[in-house]
Amino acid sequence: MTSEQHLAPFRMPDRLFAELAAGGGSATAVAFLERAERARRLLLLRTLLGHLGALPTPLTPVAEAWRVLKEAAEKSPEPVERLLLAPATGGWLSHMLRRVHGTATGPPLWAEAGHLCALALSASLHAGTETVLDVPLTSGRLPLPGLGMVQLPDAAEGLAVGRATTAGGELTVTGSGDATGTARVTCRPLRECEGAEGTAAGRGHWLPLRTLTHTGPDGTAPATVVLEDLDPYRDLDDHLPPARLDEDEAQEWQRLFGEAARILARPGVPGPGRVDPAMIRAIVPFGRTAVSPPPLPFVQVSASSGDSFGGMLIVRPASALALAETLVHELQHSKLAALLHLFPLLEDDRAERYYAPWRTDPRHLTGLLHGAYAFTGVAGFWRDRLAGAEGTEAVERAAYFFALRRLQSRLAVRTLLTSGSLTVQGRALVRGLARTLDDWLREPVPPAALSRARTAAALHRTEWRLRNVAPPSSGPGGPRFRPDRASWPDVRTHAFAARPVAPHTADEQLAAGDAAAALARYADQLATDPAEPHALAGWIVARAVLDPGRTTRRMLARPELLQPLPSG
Repeated sequence: MTSEQHLAPFRMPDRLFAELAAGGGSATAVAFLERAERARRLLLLRTLLGHLGALPTPLTPVAEAWRVLKEAAEKSPEPVERLLLAPATGGWLSHMLRRVHGTATGPPLWAEAGHLCALALSASLHAGTETVLDVPLTSGRLPLPGLGMVQLPDAAEGLAVGRATTAGGELTVTGSGDATGTARVTCRPLRECEGAEGTAAGRGHWLPLRTLTHTGPDGTAPATVVLEDLDPYRDLDDHLPPARLDEDEAQEWQRLFGEAARILARPGVPGPGRVDPAMIRAIVPFGRTAVSPPPLPFVQVSASSGDSFGGMLIVRPASALALAETLVHELQHSKLAALLHLFPLLEDDRAERYYAPWRTDPRHLTGLLHGAYAFTGVAGFWRDRLAGAEGTEAVERAAYFFALRRLQSRLAVRTLLTSGSLTVQGRALVRGLARTLDDWLREPVPPAALSRARTAAALHRTEWRLRNVAPPSSGPGGPRFRPDRASWPDVRTHAFAARPVAPHTADEQLAAGDAAAALARYADQLATDPAEPHALAGWIVARAVLDPGRTTRRMLARPELLQPLPSG
């Protein structure tokens, strides 16, 4: 955090940009992006301190908290750097700037500004310095970034001011008790915490940071990834209370993560879909704190923010394979977000009018670029799984998803290249993705899996247009979107991953390659409701499989023009 560091000019070497533009990125390229994010955070922090300098507060003024943080950084720079680069710190900085500009809400501004005191306390504990800071307590809770959380016993509910003292790695926090008197906890967060009666951790007064460990393929010492369930700025924007995982759920995360890390540990040249889990800074378990009920087999919910490089929110999936795929997907988003902070890649009017093959709603160009970059990585992930697959089922599944994601990503890349909105750097990036995907499209895939992937891609696009695009009026202009459009369940993407053994439904017959039987079943459904989008999309695609002529190609291109169909 010295002036010499942040005055150094920032230039990305061409070879690193080329690696990232191809959809991959070595550890050196990702480290460069992280250094760029560090510089950005220091700029944001300087801007924020300027806004908060005159803020009325019952806490220690931000200037004093900043002094404590800098003093710790000078004495012990590495752990303070980790605090600065933590995803939650980036989330806090951006959230606070939105607060001061009136575009976000939360607790009283002075209380959120007090998170700087918590960062200073963590830094002081790492450095072994002495300090006294007045800090915000929420129902007696004081989260310490990168360390864990203090919980005062019998504390008063609601927001209050407490006092925190550090000396030689020891922390003492005091605040108002539930009735009268003062609540107090003393502990050593970098080691086992101790209180007046046994350990503070044993009485639940100190909750340590959870981490996930994995060992590299070369048998190197275990590395750790934060499993963040305490920090109030772990969400994409909103201030969140802690959601402590129970022990069984934490162990299940460790089991899945360890297996996912082994799946990703495939030797070879870094490329799209190849991720070293050490590049991930934090995983936020979202939506569940216990192992029951079990997660659904194919529902993968995850998200990330450009403000929180290397962090990702994930609803724990049912399998390590699904978690490994999600880690690849979300790290791709982090890499692209960092590139967008360095280069203007496109001019986006934010109008949501583009088809994204993995979404049910229209997207703006930035969202489409993010999706293309993320799913190029996902295609690479499944390409690697196909190369190492053993057994018919594993081969078919990997081949299907590789074929599907490369096709969908290339379609999005074509849309981006023809949009007329890419900058020079943006065009270089998207052309890099196109070269990767074009090479992959030439690679052989088992014919049955390739056929199902093409069919699933056609079904998704057809149903998307039926549900979102209105037939054109007589006037000029681009596509008009239906005013009644809404989210719809994309059940086919995963359903077509395997060939049904005993098909019964129209979708199953189409996935099994019996387009004629599927066409008849779809027609029966349409006899009752001629405009039902799911069945109509199936009918159009089944018809195109049986008769791939000019008429059916027109139907596939503009299915919204189709009038209600006869029963046959």
